[in-house]
Amino acid sequence: MLQLVWLVPFFPLVGFLINGLLRKQLPKSLISIIGSGMVLASFIVSVLLFMEVKNGNTQVVNLFDFINSGTLSIPFAFQIDQLSSLFLLIITGVGFLIHLYSAAYMHEERSEHFGRYFCYLNLFVFSMLLLVLGANYVIMFIGWEGVGLCSYLLIGYWFKNTEYNNAAKKAFIMNRIGDLGFLIAIFWLIAKLGTVTYTTPEGSGVFDLYNKLTRTDIIGITLLLFVGATGKSAQIPLYTWLPDAMAGPTPVSALIHAATMVTAGIYMIARSNILYTMAPETQSVVAAIGLATALFAATIAIKQNDIKKVLAYSTVSQLGYMFLGLGVGAYTGAVFHVMTHAFFKALLFLGAGSVIHAMHHEQDIRKMGGLAKHLKITHATFLIGCIAIAGIPPFSGFFSKDEILAAAYEKDHLYYYLGVAGAMITAFYMFRLYFTTFWGSFRGTEEQKHHLHESPAAMTIPLIVLAILSMIGGFVGLPEVFNMGEHKLEHFLAPIFEASTKAKELVHPEVATLDHGTEIMLMSISVGVAVIAILIAWARYIKKPELNEPAGFGKVLADKWYIDELYNFIIVKPLNGLAKFMNSFVEKRFIDWLVNGVGRTVNYTSRQVRLVQSGLVGNYVLLMVLGMLALFVVKFFLKK
Repeated sequence: MLQLVWLVPFFPLVGFLINGLLRKQLPKSLISIIGSGMVLASFIVSVLLFMEVKNGNTQVVNLFDFINSGTLSIPFAFQIDQLSSLFLLIITGVGFLIHLYSAAYMHEERSEHFGRYFCYLNLFVFSMLLLVLGANYVIMFIGWEGVGLCSYLLIGYWFKNTEYNNAAKKAFIMNRIGDLGFLIAIFWLIAKLGTVTYTTPEGSGVFDLYNKLTRTDIIGITLLLFVGATGKSAQIPLYTWLPDAMAGPTPVSALIHAATMVTAGIYMIARSNILYTMAPETQSVVAAIGLATALFAATIAIKQNDIKKVLAYSTVSQLGYMFLGLGVGAYTGAVFHVMTHAFFKALLFLGAGSVIHAMHHEQDIRKMGGLAKHLKITHATFLIGCIAIAGIPPFSGFFSKDEILAAAYEKDHLYYYLGVAGAMITAFYMFRLYFTTFWGSFRGTEEQKHHLHESPAAMTIPLIVLAILSMIGGFVGLPEVFNMGEHKLEHFLAPIFEASTKAKELVHPEVATLDHGTEIMLMSISVGVAVIAILIAWARYIKKPELNEPAGFGKVLADKWYIDELYNFIIVKPLNGLAKFMNSFVEKRFIDWLVNGVGRTVNYTSRQVRLVQSGLVGNYVLLMVLGMLALFVVKFFLKK
């Protein structure tokens, strides 16, 4: 069965080709069936592969030689193991639900644009599958670049809107900055080890030969890989593209935030876990950046009024928690949070899409209110998503978030307390969003109120499925303190992180394991502050939503700490100024002068030379004699 792993990315690739080439000929119903059906087929194969891996079967499937030059050999190979099989389920499972939802959400699009949309979605899923299946960093990088391209295409899907095009370009360029770090790390590995393959039976892979790298090599490589991760997974300082990515259709936001692109950085570091464990300096950087991003993005979300922008900053913040987990060595906890976050964040974005659909594309929560009685399924599922992200037991977010916070407490108590502060802010802004949107009186127009209705089944069924997963998804990672069996996910992923676990005991011998009493206390604190934050939001927004424009410090948060303006001032404007100088002075006064000068010289020379062609036979005879004389003189001097 593992030999058929190539079918997983193959199905979305076929969907991309069919919908892309025949988008003008196929009806919308067939386009959606092909687009969704191909991802469903990948999900079915992924489930079968997962069962094989769960039974203890893992394999690297070599398809063909991709690069073979001298001693360097890079195969086009897929690695199917515990980590990749889990990500396959997340990508194809959540991806299928988003495709299904899209069929109804995008039904107003013209057929050719509808086909283009599903074509891009399928290519997005294909690229992400290539990224997680690759058995070496080069194949991962191909998928890495693929998701970057697809994000550009989908964020700028409505390409006639200049603002959306600018958001697409911003995402593409900021990701290129991070990708450069990733690319340099790959070249570094080739220069030092002569391979980019993760591991081989002969022990000649990167993770087999890491002990041949110097400390400087490991720190440099891991930092460069992390630079790539900060771009793709939207961490400080390369995070500003993700909130602007809301320019794309709402299902695209769900796909980017939950099942594909932003989890790529987490996957890459989790896959490279042994390198990071052997570089504690880099781990400290990862933890610090992750924690800072989690807090910083959470403060911005407090004052956002666009329903999608609130969720976008919550994604940036939750990704920060995942990086905190990676930085403190809680690799299983970080992957666990990727999984639970995929459930509740896809649910929240698709729920927001349902609200926007009912409100005729209105996204300002100040113009909503009282939607609970009109959108009952959307309301109930959205509430479940809010509870899950707030970390209230027994919903999924509680288990994954608290596993990261517990590991942070083991590493450094300050990490834990700052993480709890971020969790409290998260609960507050999510329930501010919930109460402002679904409770109180309706604040939209009479026309909007008249047309309020629940979304069709194609949109509500994915919401219900994701809501169920958000409720029960955490039970695969029950901590030992509950005495309800082993941590199933930790046991499943143990072979992936086995080398890191052993190395961690040598590199970090001072880290002590928490006793059950301390663990319960930490859980109680995190849940307690979340409940307090929810009650504050209830008291503040249930009856009197915040309708006025923010002022004072609230305006600073609403304007995102002016980071975009800062980047514009110190990076964009100087670069634009340099470009104008190069255009007006270097290009026009030097390069153009040089190029045009060559043209003028040739033109002048040709005008003079043509005078030789006078048409007089006497002149031609004279020139012939002079030529013969010149040849005689040249020959005479050469003999001497």
